[in-house]
Amino acid sequence: MDYMNATMTFTGKLLKWYDENKRDLPWRRTKDPYLIWLSEIILQQTRIEQGLPYYEKFATAFPDVRSLSSASETEILKYWQGLGYYSRARNLLEAAHQVMIRFNGKFPSTYAEIRNLRGVGDYTAAAISSIAFQLPYPVVDGNVLRFLSRYFGEEAPIGSAKAKKQIRERALNAMDVEDPGSFNQAMMEFGARYCIPVRPDCKNCVFLSGCFAYNHQVVDQIPVKDKQVLKRIRYFHYLVMRKSDGQRVLMKKRIENDIWKGLYDFPMIETNQPVIFKRLVNIPEWKALTASHSGAGVRKSGVFRHLLTHQVILAQFYEWTTDADLFTHETWISIYDMKNLPVPKLIDNYFHTLDWFV
Repeated sequence: MDYMNATMTFTGKLLKWYDENKRDLPWRRTKDPYLIWLSEIILQQTRIEQGLPYYEKFATAFPDVRSLSSASETEILKYWQGLGYYSRARNLLEAAHQVMIRFNGKFPSTYAEIRNLRGVGDYTAAAISSIAFQLPYPVVDGNVLRFLSRYFGEEAPIGSAKAKKQIRERALNAMDVEDPGSFNQAMMEFGARYCIPVRPDCKNCVFLSGCFAYNHQVVDQIPVKDKQVLKRIRYFHYLVMRKSDGQRVLMKKRIENDIWKGLYDFPMIETNQPVIFKRLVNIPEWKALTASHSGAGVRKSGVFRHLLTHQVILAQFYEWTTDADLFTHETWISIYDMKNLPVPKLIDNYFHTLDWFV
C-alpha cells in the first residue's frame, strides 16, 4: 500500500496511523499461528496490560501446541489463575488436543478449520487467519464495532446481529487485501487506544473529516447501546474447616456448570439474600456440611466483594478447627499445597488475609 497516494482514503489513513503508532507486542513479531492463537484467547475480554504477562508465561511454559496438549487441566488453570473467564483455559487445552488429533500437531491454516477449534469464534478465527495466513477475513470486536459505528453512523444497537453484519461488510469493503492482518490489527488498535468509549480526542483524530458521529455531534450516542443487563447478586458463605493439627484444610473442586468450573474453593452455602450468622448455622445446608456444628468457636471474616461480568459475589468465610472426617465431596489439602491449586481470585484474596497461609 502506497500511503502517500492513499492518505485521503479510510484504509490509507488507518494503515498509516498504525504504522506510526502501533505498540511493540510479542505476538506482533511472529507469524506462528499457535502463538497468535494463544494471544487471541488470552486477550478475549482482557486488557493487553493484564494479558501480556499471562501470554509470556504460557509462551515460555508451552512454546508449541504439543507441549500445551501434554499439560493437565489443573496445571493450565493454575497458569490462568487471576485472568478470569476460566472456560477459555479449558477450551484452550481442548483445542490443543484437537490440533494434535485432527492435524497431527500442525496448526490448521484455513478459516473454516480454525473456526472449528474449541473456543474459537468468528472474531478469533478472523484474527488468526488474517495475521498468520493473510486471509481476507475482517475482525469485528467491541473496539472495531465502536470505531466503525461512529465513522459510518451505524444506528442499530451495537449488540445486534444487524449491526455486526453491517460493520463486518464495511470492514471487508475497506480491507487491504494485500495485508489483511495489518488492517485488522490497525482497526483493533485504533479502537482500543484512540476511538475510546468516553471522551475520545476527536479534534485530533485522523478520521475527523469523514466521521459521521463527529460531524453530526453524536459521538456520545454512538454506538447505540443495548438494554443494560442487570447484575445478579449472589451470597456465598464459605466454610473453612481446618484439622485440629492446623496443617490441613478442607477444599473442593468445582465441578458444576457454574462460574469457576475446575477451580478449587471451600465447601459453600449460597443464599439468595444476606443471612446473619445465627440463622446460617440453623439452615439444613450448614448442618449437612458441618455434622451439625453449632458454630461455636467460628471466626468470621468481613464481606469480600467480587465483580464478574453479569454477577456480583458477596462472600464471607467462616473458619474453625474440626476432627470430623465425614466429608465425601471434599479433600483435605495441606496448607503447604494450597498455593499450588488453581483457585478463583476471590479465594486467592482471602488466602492473603490468613496469617497461617504459606
